[in-house]
Amino acid sequence: MFDYLLFLLLLIPCLAFSAWASARVSSTYSKYDRVQTRSCMTGYDTATRLMRNRGVTDIAVNRVEGKLTDHYHPARKQVNLSMSTYGSASVAAVAVAAHEVGHVMQSRTGYVPYKIRNVLVPIANIGSRLALPIVIVGLLLDIFWEAVPYGEWAVYVGIAFYGLSTLFMLVTLPVEFNASRRAKKMLVEEGILTQEEVPAAGKVLSAAALTYVASLLISLLYFLRFALIFVSLVRRD
Repeated sequence: MFDYLLFLLLLIPCLAFSAWASARVSSTYSKYDRVQTRSCMTGYDTATRLMRNRGVTDIAVNRVEGKLTDHYHPARKQVNLSMSTYGSASVAAVAVAAHEVGHVMQSRTGYVPYKIRNVLVPIANIGSRLALPIVIVGLLLDIFWEAVPYGEWAVYVGIAFYGLSTLFMLVTLPVEFNASRRAKKMLVEEGILTQEEVPAAGKVLSAAALTYVASLLISLLYFLRFALIFVSLVRRD
């Protein structure tokens, strides 16, 4: 009971930080979405120009529904820009579009953390969805069917899945920060943003990065909770 209460005490500030980070990225994007770039280039213009001038001709730039739903889909060879980014000529829009192109360039240059994250994607998707249910089912089996070790092994499998999901979140951080650094450098090199406009773009990208930090903290906390369960089972054995 003490461990669970401690877990809740640590979880509450992490959830609060996550909510603050989400609000921060939304407010920061909205603020700089009202600041037009001197180059008057839209998010679409930015993405196509950055890739074309770097010899990338096989990646499509598409428009997708939603706000801040921008992402790069390597399997489909698509840079998908949200409605708020695609046709906007704001500092926020071109910063986000360049960030997604940063992921494209990570793929093309063989950036190692990016390659590791791609390998972990399918495992992380499974782990994030099934880890907790597997652990709960395993604990229930362990309580009500102690004669057979199925429950204990189910707990171990669930913890392993969640551990890989947490590793994915950990690897995601350097990938996102690196994509943002690439984005700012490319925007200046191509003259899409001036040196005076870059700090504003940096604020948009930094705010977005906070959401990944928050997700990692929550993931690490849950993994620690699962690790304590693992230790208790091993000690009991």
